[in-house]
Amino acid sequence: MRWNLNWFIRTLGSSIGKKLMMALTGLGFCIFLIGHLAGNLTIFAGKDAFNSYVERLHTLGPLINLAEIGLLFFAVVHVFTGIYLFYENFRARPKRYMMKINTGGRTIASGTMPYTGFFILFFVIFHLIDFHFVDKTDRTIYQIALDIFSNPGYASFYIVAMAIVATHVSHGFWSAFQTLGSNHSEYMPLLRVIGTIFSLAVAFGFGFIPVYISFIS
Repeated sequence: MRWNLNWFIRTLGSSIGKKLMMALTGLGFCIFLIGHLAGNLTIFAGKDAFNSYVERLHTLGPLINLAEIGLLFFAVVHVFTGIYLFYENFRARPKRYMMKINTGGRTIASGTMPYTGFFILFFVIFHLIDFHFVDKTDRTIYQIALDIFSNPGYASFYIVAMAIVATHVSHGFWSAFQTLGSNHSEYMPLLRVIGTIFSLAVAFGFGFIPVYISFIS
């Protein structure tokens, strides 16, 4: 048992172990995005439907608190592991060449993963301040969303943020499966397509909400 624990700790401490943690936590956030998007889409059914969805979530009580703790744990692991890997990659680079050579298979999404990741971290913090930690005493969550997205500047920022999230997810989705051992010629093309479809669903699903609100407000 002790040997197994030591092996587990050594594995997590290795480069492969850190990439596995990034992959698992990243897929965990993808699952969260699916559930969060499904709930947010109820706003298109109207005020009552959206508020009812939020109220049903609150009735779950301890389960929601447990889910939030789990998400926070995933976030801490994902962020700090990502920062460590980014630092290790940066330190391992040779001196910068006069001209950058774009290796095969490198895309904008893969090349900007650390930077889009940092942006998403700050966006999530501001998003939580605006929607989660805001005073809800005299306003429903529907009214809060209406007030926030009625601001053209914030709505535009949110849409751009969703495009950046989609860019991050488009690479992270299939890359996570690759890390977990699905790097096969039969599976990877399909996983790339699924990742693209999923990222577009995230971008348009979340991004259209402020557009919709601008029409009804």
